[in-house]
Amino acid sequence: MDYRDTIDYLYSKLPVFHRIGATAYRPDLGNIVKLCDALGQPHREFRSLHIGGTNGKGSVSHMLAAILHQAGYKTGLYTSPHLVDFRERIRVNGQMIPESEVIDFVSSQRPLIESLKPSFFEVTVAMAFDFFARQKVDIAVVEVGMGGRLDSTNIVHPDLSVITNIGFDHVQILGNTLEAIAGEKAGIIKSGIPVVIGEFQEATAAVFNQKAKESGSPIYFASRDWEVHTTPTGLSPFLNLTATSKRWHKELSLALDLTGRYQLKNIKTVLTAIAVLRQADYRIEDRHLHDALNNVKQLTGFAGRWQILSTQPLVVCDTAHNESGIREILIQLAATPHDRLHVVFGMVNDKEVDKVLDMLPKDARYYFCKADVPRAMDAQALHRIASESGLQGTFFPSVKAAISAAREQAGADDLIFIGGSTFVVAEAI
Repeated sequence: MDYRDTIDYLYSKLPVFHRIGATAYRPDLGNIVKLCDALGQPHREFRSLHIGGTNGKGSVSHMLAAILHQAGYKTGLYTSPHLVDFRERIRVNGQMIPESEVIDFVSSQRPLIESLKPSFFEVTVAMAFDFFARQKVDIAVVEVGMGGRLDSTNIVHPDLSVITNIGFDHVQILGNTLEAIAGEKAGIIKSGIPVVIGEFQEATAAVFNQKAKESGSPIYFASRDWEVHTTPTGLSPFLNLTATSKRWHKELSLALDLTGRYQLKNIKTVLTAIAVLRQADYRIEDRHLHDALNNVKQLTGFAGRWQILSTQPLVVCDTAHNESGIREILIQLAATPHDRLHVVFGMVNDKEVDKVLDMLPKDARYYFCKADVPRAMDAQALHRIASESGLQGTFFPSVKAAISAAREQAGADDLIFIGGSTFVVAEAI
């Protein structure tokens, strides 16, 4: 098989959550344990950081990977889902896993795959751990796929666990209260291993404190450790930040090339994580922070978060897809100068569509669309529900058609936002 045949095999043979939803989810660690046992337990061959949470875990993972790379560590990075190329999920020092490695892994493990019948995600995690071990990485930054307690990545024994925040997402699997979701996310907290919680939330703090107490794990709430201020820079590709630590007695001036204002929350999580790692034996200097945060996109290939695609009109995309994520996007939209707002929007059919649509601004023009994945919601149905929420617009047969229509309607000083789903953003990029 060549690379394309290999990817087609994975998609056709294995249940893929990001394409078909909950029916692909395996709520236990049995398959990943068997896969990694057959591979010689590669996850035990490198140190790791384990990053979970509802929103921001991708940004935090990429920032931490960039910093570790700049500090001289050979750094693996595992994230999901990918936007364009499957290989985005597995990187070493920012470079995607070679196509030949994907082909060889699937070819050599095909009998085991067909015997175990694991999910797409389980195979991907095993592939990443095997690649990291053979590449002899010093450390891997491992992003949780969903939840935490039963996520396939949860076989690592990390030097640090990070949980960014808790919001309503995947409620049909993780639970329909913040406390229940927090309980699942807290499952990545390991005995004696420190944990950083990005945002202190009244509804979930007790869950994390109790789990940390039971595990004997030092716990840090990053939002209480740092004050972060930014200087407005218009459409500059950088956020200029001043971060002042309450716990660590430190002040930093930083420029971050991830420009969404929600990164002000994520940077606190990153800085506390680095402070905790420094208390261990990690050699990370301030210059590594400065150099890495200036170049996260270049160092890690990060994309899809408040990404500017073009100007005049300004076209921006973002992968936020749940209530808390969309709330942050609305703040960013309101802070971005523009005349009229045009929104290219699509969702998947297992999200709480009504709640998200009710949040969206009524004075925008909407272009509803369906991404080319089975899990995507029908554009006409989305338009109908949106109309009941007072949103004005029409529907289109594809993401490409919706974007083209928005560009035709938009003036030079207008703003076009593309989002609602990772898959819509992937097609836009």
